[in-house]
Amino acid sequence: MSQPLSQLDPEINSLIAEELERQRQGLEMIPSENFTSPAVMAALGSILTNKYSEGYPGKRYYGGNKYIDAIENIARERARKLFGVEHANVQPYSGSPANQAVMFALLKPGDTILGMELAQGGHLTHGYKLSFSGRYYRAVNYGVDKKTHLLDYEAIRKIAIQEKPKLIVCGATAYPRLIDFAAFRKIADEAQAYLLADISHIAGLVIAGVHPSPVPYADVITTTTHKTLRGPRGAMILVPKIADRWHDIHHATSKKNLAEMIDSAIIPGLQGGPHNHQTAAIAVALKEAATPQFADYGKAVVANAQALATALTERGLALSTGGTDNHLILIDLAPQGITGKEAENVLDSIDITVNKNLVPYDPKPPLDPSGIRLGTPALTSRGFTTEDMSQVGNIIADVLLQPKNEEVLASARVQVKKLTQQHPLYPEL
Repeated sequence: MSQPLSQLDPEINSLIAEELERQRQGLEMIPSENFTSPAVMAALGSILTNKYSEGYPGKRYYGGNKYIDAIENIARERARKLFGVEHANVQPYSGSPANQAVMFALLKPGDTILGMELAQGGHLTHGYKLSFSGRYYRAVNYGVDKKTHLLDYEAIRKIAIQEKPKLIVCGATAYPRLIDFAAFRKIADEAQAYLLADISHIAGLVIAGVHPSPVPYADVITTTTHKTLRGPRGAMILVPKIADRWHDIHHATSKKNLAEMIDSAIIPGLQGGPHNHQTAAIAVALKEAATPQFADYGKAVVANAQALATALTERGLALSTGGTDNHLILIDLAPQGITGKEAENVLDSIDITVNKNLVPYDPKPPLDPSGIRLGTPALTSRGFTTEDMSQVGNIIADVLLQPKNEEVLASARVQVKKLTQQHPLYPEL
C-alpha cells in the first residue's frame, strides 16, 4: 500500500507520463477541454477520496464528516457568491447527471421538454432520442436558421406555444454565438414552462463578463466545472431564486421549494455518496475563478477565438455563422471536399487535437460529418495570444487546404512544436 505508482503499476504510470507529454507537445483545441491548475489536481488526488458522505452537510448518513461538511459548505458558498444565486448543489458527478437531476426533480415521465437539436448544436441530454432525456420524456427540438445558422427565437416561440413543454432547455455544445437568455425567459413564461439554462460550455465566460448571464432569467442553471471554468471534471446545479416563478404561478402541489426538489433529486433520487475529492477541487477552482486574473483569462479566450476565426476565414474556410462570439468555432469542410473525420485525423497527425462535428443541416452522418469543432480555452490557459492564434489558424488552413501534401504537413509539425516550446505546459510536474 505504500508503494509509489511507478513501482506498483509501472504500466499505468507510463501511460500517464505519455499522456502528459502528448498534452505538452500538442495543441489541445477541443472546446470542451482545458488544463486545470496544479492546486486543483492536488485536491482532486487527495485523501478525500477515502470518505463516504451520503447526504448533505449536517445531514449525513455516515459519521466522521466534520471536515467534509466544511469543504462542501465552502464550495457551495463560493458557487453562490460567484454566480450570484441563492442555492448551489455541488454534488453532481458530471454534466449529464446534473441535467438528469433537474428533469427528475421537475418532470414526470412522459412530460414534454423542448431543447436544442443535437445535430444543430445541442447536447445529448437536451432531448436526443437515445438519451434518457429522449426516452423517458416527450422530447421536441428547436434548431437554427437554415441560412444564418443563428437561433431564431420567434421560431422557437412558435414551437413552444404549439408543443406546450413543461421544461425548456437553452444552452449548446456547438453554437458559436451569444445566447439570449431574456428571449428564452419570455418564451418560457408564455408557454408556462420551467427554463433550464445549461451553461456548461460558457460558465467561465459568464463569470468573466464576456457572455450574458442566465441568472436573472433561468429557473435552474446547470454547468460542468471542467470546460471554460477550468476546474475538475464535475458539475453544479444552481438555483437563482428558491421561490421560482413557475412553481408560484401554478401552485404546484409539492411542499418543497425548488432548491429542496433539486437536492432531493440528487440524493436519494439519483446518486449516492458525493465524490469529496471532486468537491474540494471544485472549491479550489471556484476560488481561482473569483480572481481578476480569471476575468482576464475569460476575455482572452474570446479574443483568441475571434483571432482564430479571422485567420481561418481569410484563408477561405467556411465557418458556421461566419465567426464566433464565444470560445468555439465550427468549420464546414464540404467546400474543401474532405470530411470532419478526415480533418480530425490529419490535424491529429501534426499534433493539433480537434473533434469531428456535425454542422447545421449536415447531410453526412454523425461519425463522419462535414465539420470540425475547435476552441481556445486550453491554449489560452497555456498563455497563447491573439498573434499565436492567428498563426495557429494559418497552420490549420495550410493543412486543411492541402491535407495530402507531405511538405505542408512537415512544416506544420515544426511550427506546432515551436509554439508548444514557447508556451510550456506543467513545467513543475
